[in-house]
Amino acid sequence: MSNALTPTDAARMPATFNPLKQVGDILAQPAVKRSLPFLFLVGLVAAGWLAWSMVATSPQRILFANVTDSDKAAITSALQGANIAASIDDSGSITVAEDQYHKARMLLASQNLPKAAPGGYAILDQLPMGVSRAVEGERLRQARETELARSIEEIDSVAEARVHLATPEASVFVRDHAEPSASVILKLQGGRALSEAQVRSIVNLVASSVPGMQPDAVTIVDQMGALLSKAGAGAGGNSLGDTRIDFQRRIEDKYRTQLIQLLTPLIGAGNFTAEVQADVDLDENQATRESYDKQGGVIRAEQGAWTGTSKDGNPQPGGIPGALSNTPPPASTLVAPNAQGQAANTTPPAGATPPGTPPVTQKQSDSFARTFETGKEISVTRAVPGNVKRLSVAVLLREEPGKPRGTVEIAQINELVKAAVGFNAGRQDQVTVISRKFSAPAEAAAGGPAWYDAGWVPLVARNATALVIVLLVLFLGVRPLAKALLKKREDVAHRPALAIGAPDDGAAPVAQPPVSIDMLQQGGNGYDDRVGLVRGFTRDNPARAALAVRDMIRADAQ
Repeated sequence: MSNALTPTDAARMPATFNPLKQVGDILAQPAVKRSLPFLFLVGLVAAGWLAWSMVATSPQRILFANVTDSDKAAITSALQGANIAASIDDSGSITVAEDQYHKARMLLASQNLPKAAPGGYAILDQLPMGVSRAVEGERLRQARETELARSIEEIDSVAEARVHLATPEASVFVRDHAEPSASVILKLQGGRALSEAQVRSIVNLVASSVPGMQPDAVTIVDQMGALLSKAGAGAGGNSLGDTRIDFQRRIEDKYRTQLIQLLTPLIGAGNFTAEVQADVDLDENQATRESYDKQGGVIRAEQGAWTGTSKDGNPQPGGIPGALSNTPPPASTLVAPNAQGQAANTTPPAGATPPGTPPVTQKQSDSFARTFETGKEISVTRAVPGNVKRLSVAVLLREEPGKPRGTVEIAQINELVKAAVGFNAGRQDQVTVISRKFSAPAEAAAGGPAWYDAGWVPLVARNATALVIVLLVLFLGVRPLAKALLKKREDVAHRPALAIGAPDDGAAPVAQPPVSIDMLQQGGNGYDDRVGLVRGFTRDNPARAALAVRDMIRADAQ
């Protein structure tokens, strides 16, 4: 028995596999051809729906990032209960539609979500036993950063805060000694800003919380990347130049506010502009003055001696005053207690000096050296900085077209301005008031802000784009297909049935009724009639005719 392939067997073997040919054969089938328009219509509708969903859907915005799985479940459940669609992106962040962002934030804030993970010094409670010193140090630094961030977030203008501390390891070598530093990033509330005093307070707060940290080593940045802290701002505040400029600005704002409050009821808002330039003396002066009293004098020291003789002829001691205090007192006289009556009636004799009476001395000569005190007065004067040395005020009034302001009116306004700012001719103050026509603002000249900058433009553009896509699908895809299908049906319905047999002399074919199976079975009067019936049946029922031909071929092959 031979295994060689005959030419007939080789012809019956399948050809090389060709996917494109098989797909073409599938598409060439009559059933597939008839369903192609429907499939194309479904594809167009699906493409339009996809385009609509991509354009009409509001863009997503991250609601919370880096939250725990328990917080994700709680947040998703709360948002679904409020009919707010939420999703979780590839990074694990929870996102919502941009137009639902603020509503979702308020809803979750009312429910105290997300519940913050253990932070601050609570992290230290979760330390397992036996951790290394490096891990313990990192946990301590993380706890300190979290607590500092929470303290900074208590400030009204700060929405979120993050603190990064760089604390080098302590070293016994001086050359390896490094100072600690800190970086703070702040997310401010919408439309809010931090003042210089608030920035200094944050700098001092962070520097005071870390041992050995200097205020100059603290850097503060906002969410826009702007540097808020300045060199030397933590230790002694702003530099001297910034202090002068800030003080001068406050003085000018004070006078400008006074002018606005004075002129607004008189002229009207927007009908004038006022500018103030103040020359402020910020130098601190201290003076000391001494003055002497030239009229009277006060003895500061006296040195000398004098001599004299008493009236009874007894010489009196002389010398330096004060020497008598060193001599012993005279002998005392005792009186008996029972001699009171006798002592009361006893009177001294005439010419005798009563006991206890000091002797009378007559000065004969004296010699003194006296030094007088000179009167002196010391006065210390300290001038506080902040006095205005010179003030310049300029006021521009709006002049209506065809209605110039009079000289008297301008003079009255000039006097009012002088009174409002405290005009002082001694310090050469200057006040100027003029009236001129105002030029139109740039926005008014351009017709206001551009229409494409309005808030409703993105929403209208998104909806209009989606509507245009739908219309293009309907008019360019659905409408031509529908018209083609309707036309095909009309052609089939109105197709005239050809007459059995050929027409004679070019005459128009006569419409005949459709040929049925019964008519074929009955047959005709002759061969030509039967051929005409077969043609008519094949024309009216091509599918059934094809099946009949296929059965005939198979029967012949058998």
